[in-house]
Amino acid sequence: MTESTLRKRPTRGQYKLRIKGHLGDQWAGWLGSQQITHHADGTTVLTGDVADHAALYGLLRKVRDLGMPLLSLTYDEPNETHHLSRKER
Repeated sequence: MTESTLRKRPTRGQYKLRIKGHLGDQWAGWLGSQQITHHADGTTVLTGDVADHAALYGLLRKVRDLGMPLLSLTYDEPNETHHLSRKER
């Protein structure tokens, strides 16, 4: 990867981690601001804002430490509203 490619990588944003199995709600505090959602297919989705790559790696380590297989990781870009002035329209 080139340096310019690395700079274009997303850092802050919302991530969704789908893991195999149902994670108990008692883990919510340990996972920080992640919302825990259980699905009928036997998976759990952790959803929340992640400040940067270091925080993301920390969250991934916690999932690894739980011993629950990570099925997917999805990044959602922050929703930034841009208002145009009359001159820009």
